[in-house]
Amino acid sequence: MHSSTSTGPLPVVAETGHLAVRPARAAGLRNARADLRPALLTVLALAATGLLAGGLWLWLAPRADYRVTATDVVPVGGTAPAELFMADDGVFICVLAGFGLVAGLVVWLQRRWRGPLVLTALATGMLAAGVVAWQLGEWLGRGPTEQELSEVGATVSTGLGLGASAALAVGPFVAVLTYLVAASLTTEEDLGRPHDEVPAE
Repeated sequence: MHSSTSTGPLPVVAETGHLAVRPARAAGLRNARADLRPALLTVLALAATGLLAGGLWLWLAPRADYRVTATDVVPVGGTAPAELFMADDGVFICVLAGFGLVAGLVVWLQRRWRGPLVLTALATGMLAAGVVAWQLGEWLGRGPTEQELSEVGATVSTGLGLGASAALAVGPFVAVLTYLVAASLTTEEDLGRPHDEVPAE
């Protein structure tokens, strides 16, 4: 005797007359496996964008020029503003925020892969992009060497450096926030993700 609370008839196997067993979690596991490859590609692609972010940071961050004298190193054109030494972090934060916004939108537009696994990959990839940008920017924008500082009359520029490592969290935060805002504006429970056709048994 079947319960009256049943939500609908269950399929019956014609040959045996027994109720067919539905693999309730099969679709979820299949989606998780399908999302693994694009998630890894998302991490790698975003990490690679760190090269562009690092170059942009180097290009936008202000630098101060100094002239080497016999007794000291003096700023060219007067005293360098104190804000200059905080500008590196500010420019880095703006660059990563912009990249995070674009990354969140691009990943969201990939409807086929929407879900928690790709969202995790988005955050991880943006963190990797920040680390790559940080290391590349400091390497390309390193300060003057001891030899350069010993050449009287030479003009040297300040190096590029990140003072607060917490700035690395800006990229993942903005990317995930952008993704979640887009998800909150979607009325569909499956986030508008297309489903694979399941062949009839």
